[in-house]
Amino acid sequence: MPKERVLASLDIGSAKIRTVVAVVDGDRDQDVPNIIGVGISPSLGMRKGHVIDVEELIHNIISSLEDAERMAGVPINHVYVGMSGSHIEAFDSRGVIAISGSEITVDDVGRVLEAAQAVSIPANRRILHIEPKCYTVDEQRGIKNPVGMTGIRLEVEAHIVTGHVQHVKNLEKCVDQAGVDVDSLVPATIACAESVLTKRQKELGVVVIDIGAGCASIVVFEDGTILHSVSLPIGGESVTNDIAIGLRTSIDTAEKIKIEFGSVLPEEIAEREMIDLSTVSKVDTQTVSKRYMAEIMQARYYEIFSLVQEELEKIGRSGMLPAGALLTGAAVKAPGVLDLARDVVGLPVQMGFPVDVGGVIEKVDDPAYATALGTLVWGMREGESAGSLGSFQMKRTAKQVSGWIKSLLP
Repeated sequence: MPKERVLASLDIGSAKIRTVVAVVDGDRDQDVPNIIGVGISPSLGMRKGHVIDVEELIHNIISSLEDAERMAGVPINHVYVGMSGSHIEAFDSRGVIAISGSEITVDDVGRVLEAAQAVSIPANRRILHIEPKCYTVDEQRGIKNPVGMTGIRLEVEAHIVTGHVQHVKNLEKCVDQAGVDVDSLVPATIACAESVLTKRQKELGVVVIDIGAGCASIVVFEDGTILHSVSLPIGGESVTNDIAIGLRTSIDTAEKIKIEFGSVLPEEIAEREMIDLSTVSKVDTQTVSKRYMAEIMQARYYEIFSLVQEELEKIGRSGMLPAGALLTGAAVKAPGVLDLARDVVGLPVQMGFPVDVGGVIEKVDDPAYATALGTLVWGMREGESAGSLGSFQMKRTAKQVSGWIKSLLP
């Protein structure tokens, strides 16, 4: 009988740290995560994806983990960690190997992926993830899985995501000192799409725009694989800062009125409509124009979506993605954001809510949980693939050890 697995993910953002715990049935036919625990805490030791206070971040991570453990009723010993930040960069690479002419095996796929990673990258960067886009066997292109096919030449086109070594090490250190092991680091550009996209959307062509507090992540899928991904150093904190400067308020007050009264539709707000700041703050007591705040927010969101449009133009997909755009992240819930995105990007736009999730769904049915859930789903699928593509290095090591032992025998 298939054994249940307990998985946990940790989304370490610049504003919040979210922990999600799920039970996954060992039966592959029932691979929907069943959410049993959720934890959330402020993220005071991070800024724009960079660790700025180690002790504070460790304390915040422990707080989020303890919340999730109390709700789930199980201890969390290891986690998949979703990480974001403008230091995350991606590029495409090719790998080629010769095949003996026999059937292509999992080991061959592992070798060609290793060949794709054998590229010159700066010493201060580390490969976080490699995503095979398509394979070519001899002259046959566009192959999704070459295992079992025959040929003499195997080629892969892969999407490689890298991060700054020191930023990654600092994050790993904080998670480790919080008392849990890191199963794997998952870039937010990859993770956010895992929980909100269907296979059909990935096939048709779709862009996921994840706007968090510190940065915005963009990932484009087409023909079932990643076409393009990028992280931009702009997000919800930029909107808050603009409001604080424009209305001459404190950052805390700006954040509160953004959440409570925020909109990107100034034309729908009467000019005389005001916000009394004394109702939300003890520091700021003046009244400010609600319409003026909406104009400030509209300008910043217009800039964000304009940058998304520029990225789509770079890859020749402006207005050319049939499945449109999905918005995720805590910063996309302000009234009017969907309409503004639709106008600027020129695509059908919808909010990205988690799909194929069971358990306490009401706790995570929120675009802000896209990365945390996507990291969990990614970890679940990685676990299922153990013994196939994910374990080629382990198999090779086992063969080497076996050969060494045999050489010692008389």
